[in-house]
Amino acid sequence: MHRFPDYLLKGHANFMAGRYTREKDRYRDLASIGQSPQTMIIACCDSRAAPEMIFDSTPGELFVLRNVANLVPTYQPDGGQHGTSAGIEFAVKALGIANIVVMGHGRCGGIKAALSPDSSPLDSGDFIGKWMKMLGGLPEQIGHNELMTPGERQTALERISIRNSIANLRTFPYVADLEAEGKLAVHGAWFDISTGELWIMDNETGDFLRPEL
Repeated sequence: MHRFPDYLLKGHANFMAGRYTREKDRYRDLASIGQSPQTMIIACCDSRAAPEMIFDSTPGELFVLRNVANLVPTYQPDGGQHGTSAGIEFAVKALGIANIVVMGHGRCGGIKAALSPDSSPLDSGDFIGKWMKMLGGLPEQIGHNELMTPGERQTALERISIRNSIANLRTFPYVADLEAEGKLAVHGAWFDISTGELWIMDNETGDFLRPEL
């Protein structure tokens, strides 16, 4: 039997001696009262782009849902297994969150795979390839632009994908209704792993801009 990774055990020990000790009362309140985050972050599962670290959040502050390339499917109330949709449903209907942020990031592996349709799948199931087909013809449109460098094409699709996911998010009836009533706000963001910069999507123009604090 493989031993549980030592670095995880050491990390937990550091957590117990540090952050848990400092925020023990908050953790106990969260355990007894429950969570009431105001913001949901839909982010990529890339280990380099953890929302809790990027936004320096406290326990219970963010409801985070992570998947490959931070994609949001359209509303499909069929018999399928829809993990991302289930997370959105819980956040909106059960937790009553006030904000949903779709956050992409630079150098995303899922986006890179979408721009490389001829590459061999990692496995015969090709779950990543099927998942990324959610982008439709967008990778082909961007990938065929020879005036852009590979890096420019990747950044462009990472950001366009965020706008696409936001459009899909608005196909959820309760999301659209609450947004129209001013009870829910939907945002887009893009994180640069290399520089640590956060770019925010302008909800009117769709442009990504560095925020002024």
